[in-house]
Amino acid sequence: MSSILLKSVIIGLLNVISVFSSNVSVDPCNNYTVLNDSRRSTSYYSSSSMCDIDVNWVGWYRLYLNGQNIRMSETCVSIYRCGTNVPLWLSDGHPKPEDGVVTRHVCGHWNNYCCYFQSFPIRVKACPDNYYVYEFVKPTVCDSAYCADVNSINQTFTTVSPVITTTVSGVNMTQLSNCSETSCIQNLLNQIENITVLSLDNVKNLFDLVFNTSEKISISSSSDPNKLKSEGNQVLKASEKLVSMLVKPTNISDNVSFTRESVEAQVFMVGPQVTLNEIPRLDTTNASVDIDLIGIVKNNNETGSGSAAVAFMSYTTVENLLKAEFFNTSDNTSVKTMMSTVISATLPKTTNKQLTKPVNFTLKHIREFVSGGNMSCVYWNITEWIVDGCSVLDTNSSYTVCSCVHLSTFALIMQTSSTAPEDDHLMKVLNLVAVLVGLVFNSLALLTFAFCRWKPGVNNVARINLCISLLSAHLLFLLTQRFLKLIKPDQMFCNVLSGFLHFLFLSCFVWMFIEAVLLYICVKNLSQISSRQRAVLSSRFLIVIGYVIPLVIVGVSVGLVPKGYGSDKCWIKLNLIWSFLGPVCVILAINMILFIRIIISLNSTLSKLNAEVSRMKQTKIMVFKTLAQFVVLGCPWILGFFTKDNKMMEILFLILNSQQGTFIFLIYCLLNNEVRQQYVKWMRALFPGLKPKTIKDAPKKH
Repeated sequence: MSSILLKSVIIGLLNVISVFSSNVSVDPCNNYTVLNDSRRSTSYYSSSSMCDIDVNWVGWYRLYLNGQNIRMSETCVSIYRCGTNVPLWLSDGHPKPEDGVVTRHVCGHWNNYCCYFQSFPIRVKACPDNYYVYEFVKPTVCDSAYCADVNSINQTFTTVSPVITTTVSGVNMTQLSNCSETSCIQNLLNQIENITVLSLDNVKNLFDLVFNTSEKISISSSSDPNKLKSEGNQVLKASEKLVSMLVKPTNISDNVSFTRESVEAQVFMVGPQVTLNEIPRLDTTNASVDIDLIGIVKNNNETGSGSAAVAFMSYTTVENLLKAEFFNTSDNTSVKTMMSTVISATLPKTTNKQLTKPVNFTLKHIREFVSGGNMSCVYWNITEWIVDGCSVLDTNSSYTVCSCVHLSTFALIMQTSSTAPEDDHLMKVLNLVAVLVGLVFNSLALLTFAFCRWKPGVNNVARINLCISLLSAHLLFLLTQRFLKLIKPDQMFCNVLSGFLHFLFLSCFVWMFIEAVLLYICVKNLSQISSRQRAVLSSRFLIVIGYVIPLVIVGVSVGLVPKGYGSDKCWIKLNLIWSFLGPVCVILAINMILFIRIIISLNSTLSKLNAEVSRMKQTKIMVFKTLAQFVVLGCPWILGFFTKDNKMMEILFLILNSQQGTFIFLIYCLLNNEVRQQYVKWMRALFPGLKPKTIKDAPKKH
């Protein structure tokens, strides 16, 4: 019994001693094993396969090399160093003495990736006498060994605070966030190569890491185009890989989107049982995309899984890497400006990626549009921006619509002259003066047609309304251009103004057409001009025709292309210009045919009729004036097709187009003897003391 009691007391005493000893903190700085192995230094190159899995690690170790202090490497070590294939290095840096014992992660370099292998973490302590001790453990893979930095021998170690390593699905976020070299993003790609799905939060964090790294590199490599291009390609590749991880299987449809400081992304997924008739437009702050994903799904029903997804991203900082200067053109002297955010559109996890129709991108201008700038829709082709397969559908001062036959990374680049045109101010002054002169004479012609006494049978309805339309159109266009900066912010008002301009200019041509028709009727009915004209084409009928036809054309244009109005000049956009040029060309062609018929008919009629000489002379003059009017009103618009990059043609177009009212006043008023006589009467009435002999065109007595 006593022996049993004595044994129990001894066991209890041993337990107490064990518990007490376990609570005593043994300082590793005073209890370590010296590890003096020259093969473990970064200077030692060997293709041997030293493996630390085979080492029986026990407790703490202090590194020595030739009897001198050395520490583990804090930076990536080249492969085949430290006597092994995969050198292990400390990815989180060393602690300070006051930090005590901390845990640090260990990486192994392989396959061009500094942290290809993530070994088990180890504990580290900074000792007061300027050395470190490490609690080594067996690593995760063989042919790997802990590596010491030969450059740290006898250095006064600069230590850092302990860093808590963040790992996202096996990706060492801490190590990558401190990286500022071009291989960093490639390292990330290697880590996520076999990952297929990530949560939205993890994707956001990885995007932040990618763009933080790229920002550092863009600053350090701003003068090296090759480095910028290489890093830009890596960023695009990583972004496309990351956003593809948000694509998940769905039977109907699903979408996900997020916004970060450097990127906005939207992903739209469609399954085999989709019930949508069309895919909603994918929008970001500065861009949007229209893509026929339903058609792509149908193609996949035949050849693949019957599902598809589109990923759309808008980058705000990629232009710092893929610069506008990388757009090579024949004009190397032009200034190239990135006018939009860089965007990217892909079809991740989609079997059949063939597009059923071109994809349209709407790109908001992020910089001020320069009048006369040449817009180009471009895509990135590894080393440069090119335009193959992309074209500009529509553009104004606020945005541009691009159409592309393939998916890639896109942008909008504007080319402007390296020197501002010296004669821009001169052209503005010339335009203002010319239009004002034209408006003055147009007003005089209108007053003349309205208040002068004309011979019976002369129908001035067409000429009066032609002057009204021409005067209103030129006046409205002049005011619009003078106050364009005030008008443009209100896009709806700009659209309405462009619609009115469309209507007024079209009505000018319609009234010119009516004038030609009236002349044709006059020639065909020389003996019954007045009676036939009044019976067939009354003034009310002419007014209805003159304004209803252009109104219908404008109405149809609005119905077919609702967004066709409101260009950068508050005029018709390029995708609707046919609604103006089409009717104009038709009217000019018909008028030409009518004039040919008039001349033939006039010669035939005058040879058969025993008409008065005055009647024949009056008809010939009428034909000449109407033909001159046709040339004056029609030719300037034809010249408009040849004004691009031709200053002389531009000036000629400006003068002829602005002086249409002047030519009408000259042809129908000043060259008309009866009108000149009435001008003399008006002047004598206004200035009673004015004698007829002082006026060159005073009426002569017969």
